[in-house]
Amino acid sequence: QVQLVESGGGLVQAGESLRLSCAASGSILSINVMGWYRQAPGKQRELVAIITNDGSTNYAASVKGRFTISRDNAKNTAYLEMNNLKFEDTAVYYCNAVLRSLASSYFRNYWGRGTQVTVSS
Repeated sequence: QVQLVESGGGLVQAGESLRLSCAASGSILSINVMGWYRQAPGKQRELVAIITNDGSTNYAASVKGRFTISRDNAKNTAYLEMNNLKFEDTAVYYCNAVLRSLASSYFRNYWGRGTQVTVSS
């Protein structure tokens, strides 16, 4: 069974930094894309950043230049370095992975349970 587990969330002041981690475990054969999404209260879940297995990245305009996504393919882990955090970055951050496992012959979409990031102004 595949699991995505996020860690690293917390409460910080505006201008500070946090680093989120997402570890994928289980009978994983191949991970294509890993990404981070977030959902603030009363809002829809939105893309923050994604990274492909060859290292190509894409960011939401609101975080470009402040956030950096990376991954360690050997560890099946993705990271999100968040600098100069703003109040509006407050949200639950979810990890996402498109991967193939022993349970399926095709790529499927998986989500973590989320980690809370709260930025005080």
